Amino acid sequence: MQLSRRYLLAAAVLACGLLAAPAASAATPRAATATSIDTAIDPAAIAAVEQMGKALRALPKFALTAATRTEYVLDDGQKLSLAGTVNYKVLGADRFFVEIVSDQQHRQLFYDGHTLTLYAPRLKYYTTVDNLDRSSQALVRDAATELGVEFPLADLFLWGTPAFPTTTFQSALRVGSETINGEPTDHFAFRQPGVDWQVWISRRSHLPQQVQITSHNDPALPTYQATLDWDTQRAISIADVTFKPGDATRIAFVPAVAVVTDAAPGDR
Repeated sequence: MQLSRRYLLAAAVLACGLLAAPAASAATPRAATATSIDTAIDPAAIAAVEQMGKALRALPKFALTAATRTEYVLDDGQKLSLAGTVNYKVLGADRFFVEIVSDQQHRQLFYDGHTLTLYAPRLKYYTTVDNLDRSSQALVRDAATELGVEFPLADLFLWGTPAFPTTTFQSALRVGSETINGEPTDHFAFRQPGVDWQVWISRRSHLPQQVQITSHNDPALPTYQATLDWDTQRAISIADVTFKPGDATRIAFVPAVAVVTDAAPGDR
């Protein structure tokens, strides 16, 4: 499963419960009460994800702002829910810029098809990984294992490709309809090994308007949610996705192994 459940921002570091179950009623989706894997797979839900993937792959460029909320689990099991934003500018198959902003961190990543640059604006440090020479999709798919870098909302690059097979779905159902920021959507829920996830898909554009991911790797079931605001008409230039170091200092790239913040020690 490729869905991003935490942020890691490398070298200079990218880091990164379930919704309450509805009471049984006549409004409870039929698929939600299925007792076998076969009956829990709704072909219409699979088709909706596939159509969403086609819509994403058809975009030659896009800008995206996501309002995010991430749950972190303390050693004693207590959950913390922290807000942030993710901004993407994507140009073609191999150029993009992504910015992750919260009170704890500010990170930017630039990719030009060959070099990945990671920048911490508050700290004024940056690092690069050269000679990657691959598409954005391939970079996002392999970055976690090869570089220790996990991109937020990575599945925007993977939906609709062989890197995201629907054959691993253990359940797939349509929950209902909902309006997200004025956009009518269809709400779907899925289970794959190690993760439950939900997506709200626009009826107009077939693009995802909201995503929620719950990890099973932690018994506390931390959840990540992102509400997406798309701009597919904005002109995006190479300059928009190109890093300009200015007075920043370059440091050596080291794959991320820990989460750090930009706060002073007394503020943590």
